[in-house]
Amino acid sequence: MKPVLLLRVSFILSPLLLATTGQSQPAAAEMLEVPGGTFTMGADGVGEGDEQPAHAVSVSSFWLDRTEVTNARYLECVQAGKCAPYRDDVARRFGAGPEAGFRGPEQPVVGVSAIDAGSYCAFRGLRLPREAEWERAARGDDKRWFAWGNEKPTPELACYGRKPGAKGATTDPVGSHPAGKGPYGHLDLTGNVWEWTADLYDPFAYRRAGAAQGVPGGCAEILETQNHLRKTKQQGFTGKNPIPTSCDRVLRGGAFNYDAAGLRASNRVHHPENWKLLVAGFRCAKDK
Repeated sequence: MKPVLLLRVSFILSPLLLATTGQSQPAAAEMLEVPGGTFTMGADGVGEGDEQPAHAVSVSSFWLDRTEVTNARYLECVQAGKCAPYRDDVARRFGAGPEAGFRGPEQPVVGVSAIDAGSYCAFRGLRLPREAEWERAARGDDKRWFAWGNEKPTPELACYGRKPGAKGATTDPVGSHPAGKGPYGHLDLTGNVWEWTADLYDPFAYRRAGAAQGVPGGCAEILETQNHLRKTKQQGFTGKNPIPTSCDRVLRGGAFNYDAAGLRASNRVHHPENWKLLVAGFRCAKDK
């Protein structure tokens, strides 16, 4: 009977081993389900031109990390040889004080590109969320302005409005603002760090044929659109950053240095996918 007992114990442990190595099923404590459905993405008469119009988008159910990926978790991937190291001078280059202020084990990893983020998610058997998935997780079914609802941001709800270089003006450990959780329980969707997504940034995404499925245009269409915006002097349509000259990636959610108005859940930001920024991190998703 002993050999049979040992065989049964091994079978019971194997799913736990898969969960701790990040190879298969999402761990309940690390990922939360976002139910599929049709929701309102974008806004009317608020924010930048690239956030408009408000429109119905349908997504399938998926899993999303409960928090942003931490320094400690990202370093596991680096040590395994599957991820590039984060850039270790981003705080200095940003004028935000010592690097150590952003490298606590439970702070969100920063100084990583969208490419690095994708490599990490693949290491865990996951992927980056699409832009529409991210907004679904933040806004739910009630068209809320912020992840927690329509109440204006406060320090209890999110990490934001901090002046880089000032005392204590860094990111917070993930999960430090439970009162600001999203409609499905995800933390820090608003503030702390901008989050890379899988999608290319398309200024006209909400006008494309694939808008109802949250599908942006291809790179050639995007470049044509950006050239049109420049020629017609529509600087500002894509936000405060210059109109891109490449096919950038979308980031969502706001950051520790952002003002309250910029934290709205419909706000879209863009940067080249190979940039490693102090204000940018990520979380991973998984098909359900």
